[in-house]
Amino acid sequence: MAKKKESPEEPIEKQLWKTADKLRKNIDAAEYKHIVLGLVFLKYISDAFVELYDRLKAEEAEGADPEDKDEYKAENVFFVPPGARWSFLQSHAKQPSIGKTVDEAMDAIERENDSLKGVLPKVYARQNLDPTSLGGLIDLIGNIALGDAKSRSADVLGHVFEYFLGEFALAEGKKGGQFYTPRSVVELLVKMLEPYKGRVFDPCCGSGGMFVQSEKFVTEHQGKVNDISIYGQESNQTTWRLAKMNLAIRGLDSSQVKWNSEGSFLNDAHKDLKADYIIANPPFNVSDWSGDLLRKDGRWQYGVPPEGNANFAWMQHFIHHLSPSGQAGVVLSKGALTSKSSGEGEIRKAMVEAGLIDCIVNLPAKLFLNTQIPASLWFMSRNRANGKFRDRRDAILFIDARHMGHLVNRRTREFSEADINTVADTYHNWRNPKGTYADVPGFCCAAPITRVKELDYVLTPGRYVGLAEEEDDFVFAERFAALQAEFAAQLKEEAELNAAILANLKKVEMPSNG
Repeated sequence: MAKKKESPEEPIEKQLWKTADKLRKNIDAAEYKHIVLGLVFLKYISDAFVELYDRLKAEEAEGADPEDKDEYKAENVFFVPPGARWSFLQSHAKQPSIGKTVDEAMDAIERENDSLKGVLPKVYARQNLDPTSLGGLIDLIGNIALGDAKSRSADVLGHVFEYFLGEFALAEGKKGGQFYTPRSVVELLVKMLEPYKGRVFDPCCGSGGMFVQSEKFVTEHQGKVNDISIYGQESNQTTWRLAKMNLAIRGLDSSQVKWNSEGSFLNDAHKDLKADYIIANPPFNVSDWSGDLLRKDGRWQYGVPPEGNANFAWMQHFIHHLSPSGQAGVVLSKGALTSKSSGEGEIRKAMVEAGLIDCIVNLPAKLFLNTQIPASLWFMSRNRANGKFRDRRDAILFIDARHMGHLVNRRTREFSEADINTVADTYHNWRNPKGTYADVPGFCCAAPITRVKELDYVLTPGRYVGLAEEEDDFVFAERFAALQAEFAAQLKEEAELNAAILANLKKVEMPSNG
């Protein structure tokens, strides 16, 4: 008997997701994400606390006090009171009152840690969450990074938190896109901008993915995470809570990630900030952005944005917050590349003539969960004349990435690491002093500003990059000969099958009527 082929073991985050999803039962994904992510966060802060607690316990003879909150504050570790520690919760996981116990634990942690006030979910005693399922979740999450040191545990739990955010976004579909920008899009933005050092700002920060990816980028390139400081704003309080937990689990200071219900236009939480990097995915084509109340706002340096569409209000908000050498990489509806309605064409023209637009990337369809609207990436720079890059004021780089990426399911596409590297390397080779850039027909073109003016400041990459060379390699005679040979082979096979059928029919003996 043939041996059954063993399938490779699934990564831990996928195994955990499948089990957690089975325990969901009748709870909506939008509600369930707070239950699961809250527990992952609780496990993380409890692990970090216990590691320091054990160390202080061993040093009691030297005067250390494991129950002194200041000891934990000094080490940037959250203080977890006895009734909120993971060991306590796990020992009560099978009790029917476990939901109330977890809610009380969340309350106790918020009381002891000012930076977590109003952040943690208290949703565990609800009637639609069956105590047995909650106990199962606690056991499941309790096994993550079991027995590992804090650094390993934090890394695994942070990865699980990020993976779960993405899976919940997929499960929620359109609503998921409101708190989550697909990881491969964020990776591309960050890799192109290279935020090694300075102030990173996202005024519509969702669950904080741009910040997490910036931190990863710095770490991977042997930089110091403390070299970047994070500033953010979010108008949805529930999403803001996710961001605060997402950043805390990564050990990132989220004190400057603010929430207010009015949002960035009406109540800018960082009025005086001049950021070194802005990375953002604002909501597309928003019509109710209070534009009628802001007609004379000082941010509209390149033209007053239309009341019925916030796209160019966002763009000018970003530019307003850039430092003299600041750079921005943002996602925008593809319509903003060509629109001339309500003065948008004039704003785009003013931005081009001011030398702010550095690079435009056309994105493929199906990258985003919450919209089928085609999108593009805009890269802007306050100073394209000098600094660490070459003078690029006379041109804009256009990249057409519409044919890149692969489908992960029927509705969703993502970029591979190779795709991300191809686009980012093209940009870097173009802007870096020692880069080896060359136009590639159908993919990229460094178009002179004079050409952009000729095309009336339309910024669609397809207008500049032309057709790919491989499309010109089509030779009709060769293709026709190949098809002819294939057809002849199929006719021959059909004739052979017909002959075999006739031969077999002749062997069949018909019964006599006598």
